Amino acid sequence: MSTAWTLDELAHAGPEHLDPDFVAGYDRKQGRPDPGPDLAALAEHGVDETATVVDLAAGTGQFALAAASRFRRVVATDVSPAMLEFLRGRAAQAGLSNLEVVRAGFLSYEHAGGQVDAVHTRNALHQLPDFWKTVALERIAAMLRPGGVLRLRDLIFDFQPAEAGEVLERWMAGAVDDPSRGYTREDYAEHLRTEYSTFRWLLEPMLSATGFEIIDVEYQARVYGAYTCVKR
Repeated sequence: MSTAWTLDELAHAGPEHLDPDFVAGYDRKQGRPDPGPDLAALAEHGVDETATVVDLAAGTGQFALAAASRFRRVVATDVSPAMLEFLRGRAAQAGLSNLEVVRAGFLSYEHAGGQVDAVHTRNALHQLPDFWKTVALERIAAMLRPGGVLRLRDLIFDFQPAEAGEVLERWMAGAVDDPSRGYTREDYAEHLRTEYSTFRWLLEPMLSATGFEIIDVEYQARVYGAYTCVKR
């Protein structure tokens, strides 16, 4: 998708994601999230070792590397050259010939090779405003075969606007002091000011409107959602 009015995803990637020094410490800052639950969610819904899986906004490849050890073909995309360079190095070190690394985003990735079995994305859809989130979800649905699985994790708000102060202050109270070891209160505040996390009651109609059935949802602290969706 490329038009004069298409959003520039590179400009919305978060400037720190373009910094090689930040990328080098990214997994530690993220808490080295375990890809196991996401892999299990895909397997539970029929995604087997013959599958083609696309990881949109793969970052350093925490999920993509694990997925490539399980599935026939994995494509990892990201808009950040620094992230991609880091991921390519990890893939080469692991000898994963079935892992493809592509510079592209939600709005620009064009899949080659027919519809895919599953799409995974973690902590990235919030980089798009809601209009573009919906466009991105429609593009993901078009990429998936009927019955294909979307596994989505992100900072999503499971509360009403009037509760924002209370819930967000409780969330920010759990921030760390050392920015190299996690997200600080200022990191959280910067996210709220400059990125586009949305409400659950806005995201779920987007998923429905773009052809997905929500199969399973889990929330942590009313600010972080994990969705398993199947294309209708």
